[in-house]
Amino acid sequence: MNSDSNKSSSNGFEKSLTPEEYLNKINEVRTLLGPLTEKSSEFCSDAAITRYLAARNGHVKKATKMLKETLKWRAQYKPEEIRWEEIAREAETGKIYRANCTDKYGRTVLVMRPSCQNTKSYKGQIRILVYCMENAILNLPDNQEQMVWLIDFHGFNMSHISLKVSRETAHVLQEHYPERLGLAIVYNPPKIFESFYKMVKPFLEPKTSNKVKFVYSDDNLSNKLLEDLFDMEQLEVAFGGKNSDAGFNFEKYAERMREDDLKFYGNTTVSSTSAHLTNSDSEVSDSEMKYLEDKEDETIENGTLQSPLDTTKT
Repeated sequence: MNSDSNKSSSNGFEKSLTPEEYLNKINEVRTLLGPLTEKSSEFCSDAAITRYLAARNGHVKKATKMLKETLKWRAQYKPEEIRWEEIAREAETGKIYRANCTDKYGRTVLVMRPSCQNTKSYKGQIRILVYCMENAILNLPDNQEQMVWLIDFHGFNMSHISLKVSRETAHVLQEHYPERLGLAIVYNPPKIFESFYKMVKPFLEPKTSNKVKFVYSDDNLSNKLLEDLFDMEQLEVAFGGKNSDAGFNFEKYAERMREDDLKFYGNTTVSSTSAHLTNSDSEVSDSEMKYLEDKEDETIENGTLQSPLDTTKT
């Protein structure tokens, strides 16, 4: 068994199995996967297979199918080839970045600020998300596999969010980064976002939606979640912490990311025409996406919170 199989598990399904049963499931997945390329073989560690099994509640065939789709996606999209220079334009405003601090469990923290959206590029927005996910994973300590999201809604309005991007974000994260999210803290969301979230929630698997926690700065009970999770001396002031130097600075962050690219990838040559998401990468076609976006305003306006189209349930 690979050494990284001892990393923390997010689902715990394997705890109900004997060590032999647990190992047998991993080996069954490996058998069903068949011969792999060197790169795919490196990705399919015991820990990775465990995450896919956890995402499919220990069902070997479903986990294998899911993992095969990820291997196909990674071969086409090439997330490991994304470099800072490619996504720097998307990153200028600090709409998503890796925080300097971790939580008390050592988990990487991604900060997101929807109000800082600075482009209308659907592909670019997904591209920077994938880059940040890969970077966050590479910066995890050996005993952790999950990250925390801090989503700051200061200054947010509905013009800052796209149902199309939200839908694709959910698809990419759930299908290709299973069990990587430990907790998502939605900080000071306005009422209109609460309505939007209720509409989008059916797109999320229960395991994912259960990890989303709403926190309000004027609510002592919900604030306790942050106090229990973070060293408040290290946490950004924007989230009720005391670290006034922890905000986003583009120049400093760019330097950090270039250093990370060099540290994790070296001076490897990257194709100038690296792959982007195509229509086939999403389960929803352009016409369906257009329908979703047309329904977005109508749904919120009418107060109807059920999603107009849900294709993610399995």
